[in-house]
Amino acid sequence: MKKFVMAALGGTVAGALLTTQVAGPLLAQDNARNTSVYEQLDLFGDIFERIRAQYVEQVDEGELIEAAINGMLTSLDPHSSYLAPKDFGDMQVQTRGEFGGLGIEVTQEDGFVKVVSPIDDTPAAEAGIEAGDFITHVDGESVLGLTLDAAVTMMRGPVGSEIVITVVREGFDEPFDVTITRDTIKLTAVRSRVVRDTVVMRITTFNDQTFPNLEEKMAEEVAELGGMEAVSGFVIDLRNNPGGLLTQAIKVSDAFLDKGEIVSTRGRDPQDGERFNATPGDLAEGKPIVVLINGGSASASEIVAGALQDHRRAIVVGTKSFGKGSVQSVVPLRGDGAMRLTTARYYTPSGRSIQSLGVSPDIVVAQPPRRVEAEEDEEANNRPRRSEADLRGALDNDSISEAEREQLLKERQKAEDAAELREEDYQLAYAIDILKGLNALGPTD
Repeated sequence: MKKFVMAALGGTVAGALLTTQVAGPLLAQDNARNTSVYEQLDLFGDIFERIRAQYVEQVDEGELIEAAINGMLTSLDPHSSYLAPKDFGDMQVQTRGEFGGLGIEVTQEDGFVKVVSPIDDTPAAEAGIEAGDFITHVDGESVLGLTLDAAVTMMRGPVGSEIVITVVREGFDEPFDVTITRDTIKLTAVRSRVVRDTVVMRITTFNDQTFPNLEEKMAEEVAELGGMEAVSGFVIDLRNNPGGLLTQAIKVSDAFLDKGEIVSTRGRDPQDGERFNATPGDLAEGKPIVVLINGGSASASEIVAGALQDHRRAIVVGTKSFGKGSVQSVVPLRGDGAMRLTTARYYTPSGRSIQSLGVSPDIVVAQPPRRVEAEEDEEANNRPRRSEADLRGALDNDSISEAEREQLLKERQKAEDAAELREEDYQLAYAIDILKGLNALGPTD
């Protein structure tokens, strides 16, 4: 018995000794780390005071501190930054869908401003700015080395004023200038139209109005076709959609899913992770869906595309998306400013991260470059072509009735409309052809 007690006691003492030996160095390391942090903060204070006292010109202390804060945040990743009170106010307005500017979503790459996507029906889109363009100069002044916020500030200005941006584009040997007139940007979150018996839903951004607009527009278009039984399928066009609110991406995904995970987020602390699941109900009532994406589809767009792809609810068509798989939290700060901080990565239902990889389409379809035809070629293409039916005295076709002839002409017109759509928007035409093929196969078990 004595031996047992002694052994147990010995084990307890040894355990206590081991704990002390391990904890001692850890506490020392923690203390050393804290001392180093305080020394660095003292260094910051010394530099700040030296600048105030000896810089060649008088400095604005507030601007100096803001620049230091922003430098600390932007050193983390391209999406973390400090929002001064005015910038924070502008951001809140943008999520409501109306603001002044050029109409482009930008990020930073290799020191230059990179266009994530132009926004539909804005000055930038009308001027021909494309996703993937690099902006190197604004009004002749280089943006190289500037923070993203500083470069964006250079591009801001009064509505109606002109700005000249210098663009570098893949496939072009030389940079070129684009003149844009600033305007008030009114974002229409969702546009819709009917192409033959297909409903096309163009989602341009994810703001407060996205899901309500989607629900309303879908109902209108389905009613126009005469009910869901007359609809062959839906195209959800997310091309050049730079993203927006995570909550809206979840609602849009949920609109077409009956169950299962939509997206999950994982932060530094595993306990902070969240999972968002679909609720019963499918706005499309099981009809086939094609999602269109390209290199300008980012963030919230990728959440929707990834969720519908993983659940095999939609076929994703187009080109690889942008690859922004991180979540930013906006934290209000004293003085009416805010901090935008990357706090998590998001993952699609299958557990894949899109960060830097993007969503890969199920069917890769690139948009052909716009053709610039010579005037004489265009005239030749538009010149009416004669056929047998145009010849005087041509025989009638006696093999079909008048009703069959009308039906044939309708089918021919549909084919011609499809050909025109391919010229106008090849990717969309391809998506509609896929839906037509799926309907031709009929329902599957």
